Amino acid sequence: MPSRKFADGEVVMGRWPGSVLYYEVQVASYDDVAHLYTVKYKDGTELALKESDIRSLSSFKHRKSQSSSSSPSRRSSSRSRSRSRSPGRAARGRRRSSSQSREHKEDKKKTVQETSLVPLVLLFLFALPKPSENNTRSYKGEPESTERNDTSFISLEQKFKPDLDIERVLEQYNFRPRKEEKKREEIYSEKKIFETIKTIEKAPSKTKELEFGGRIGTFMLIFFLPATVLYLLLMCKQDDPSILNFPPPLPALESLWETRVFGLFLLWFALQALFYLLPIGKVVEGLPLSSGKKLQYRINGFYAFILTAAAIGSLLYFQLELHYLYDHFMQFAVSAAVFSMGLSIFLYIRSLKAPEEELAPSGNSGYLVYDFFIGHELNPRIGSFDLKYFCELRPGLIGWVVINLAMLLAEMKIHNLSMPSLSMILVNSFQLLYVVDALWNEEAVLTTMDITHDGFGFMLAFGDLVWVPFVYSLQAFYLVGHPTTISWPVAVAITILNCVGYYIFRSANSQKNNFRRNPADPKLAYLKFIPTATGKGLLVTGWWGFVRHPNYLGDIIMALAWSLPCGFSHILPYFYVIYFICLLVHREARDEHHCKQKYGLAWEKYCQRVPYRIFPYIY
Repeated sequence: MPSRKFADGEVVMGRWPGSVLYYEVQVASYDDVAHLYTVKYKDGTELALKESDIRSLSSFKHRKSQSSSSSPSRRSSSRSRSRSRSPGRAARGRRRSSSQSREHKEDKKKTVQETSLVPLVLLFLFALPKPSENNTRSYKGEPESTERNDTSFISLEQKFKPDLDIERVLEQYNFRPRKEEKKREEIYSEKKIFETIKTIEKAPSKTKELEFGGRIGTFMLIFFLPATVLYLLLMCKQDDPSILNFPPPLPALESLWETRVFGLFLLWFALQALFYLLPIGKVVEGLPLSSGKKLQYRINGFYAFILTAAAIGSLLYFQLELHYLYDHFMQFAVSAAVFSMGLSIFLYIRSLKAPEEELAPSGNSGYLVYDFFIGHELNPRIGSFDLKYFCELRPGLIGWVVINLAMLLAEMKIHNLSMPSLSMILVNSFQLLYVVDALWNEEAVLTTMDITHDGFGFMLAFGDLVWVPFVYSLQAFYLVGHPTTISWPVAVAITILNCVGYYIFRSANSQKNNFRRNPADPKLAYLKFIPTATGKGLLVTGWWGFVRHPNYLGDIIMALAWSLPCGFSHILPYFYVIYFICLLVHREARDEHHCKQKYGLAWEKYCQRVPYRIFPYIY
């Protein structure tokens, strides 16, 4: 087995694929099987190069100094020859006109010779046999995640090789100076390479790494998620909602569907769409897409919430019984699930005609079920109406607050209370704060992976329209049938816990969003960061220097505070906490993988600086 020549971390000169140019790189690792070095360029690009494509920095500088030291001697000798060649200088003036005419004829003759040689050289070049595979440079041996980049650079070199070979052959038969031709070749080669690299970066790529168990896992989730919602709601209706009990029988299908309920759901969806289209609130630009384009979004979610509150208040003033929502809670959940399925089918069908650059990087696998679940199109729009952005915060999130209010009124009516229980007040207050905060900071959602990375398919449609309003309100729904009494000291302790979680959640998100928007803001001068090859920085102070995902830590603390008012008689109200931990751990693992691919060595330095992911000193 041949021994490696360059050590990890050593700074060397690496040849750029498809060119004769060498750039300063750092050796990252060495593959003993493929005998390839993984090197990192200054712009953050990582490639696998053969040892023959790498030169030590010292030898490269020595060779450059030799070439520069030899050129003056050649120029001096040529000058000495030019001085000593004319002993009869006095007679040169008489022969000047004749010599100029002869030189003009010779230059014309050279031009004719050079022009006549070009087609002969081209004919000779393309008549040559194709190079064998042993002579073709290969950049294989990378992990599967970087296989697309290797293929791109192989095709890149094959594309440039004929052009460079033509230039080299023409150079042998050209009468212009060698130095000028070399410079022209380098400029041409570098320009062509970077133009093609830009084209490759803009070209959409197929999704290779499948999440949620791939095609089989996503197929099962399409049925498992609605079944989970029905199971949780049926269990909350039981006198003994212990998860150890056998699940209750599924009600008759006709009892799960009511046309009037479905019509009310459509009316609710249309009302929120009307509020979304109102010309109130500022218009902002989202983050740049892969094509460089920035979409515009109207920020008026908080105004929609105020208008919804006014509408609900008017209905209550006219003595509309809002507990109708509690009595038909199961039918509303089924109606929302049916609507989300129909919306998902519509989204997938329209995505088949979407341009390639508008497809989601996570939902472009080529597998129907997987792309249907994840979402094939990144930002589906009908005119200026952004379907994903609308569903992210409007119908489901505001609907969550309306459902909680309906549960509070249902508790008062069923148990003949003059005022809601302390447990119900805490649950409603905590979750109302969370929703209002999301709507008040609506612009921050534009930097999340849901908007920038994930497509709009069944996963987000079902999550926004069914899971958020009907599972996140599980504590309030549970308290209607299973009232729990807590003391004031316990209520104060739970309130403090929720405030701590909210403070961590909001301050961490504010630090991240403000830094992403304007890293040069003087208000953020106290924050330190690790620069990356992408031009962005990784925060290593503040909350992001405490753990890698402090916003997830705040989320989990708040989720616990929402469940504690339900007591400890059953674990069912804590399903949300368990689910939230599993969800955030999955998201954290996805974020880790995404950031490692995006930031490379800078992310490794960040992980060494901030070792804990969500829970300090634990995980």
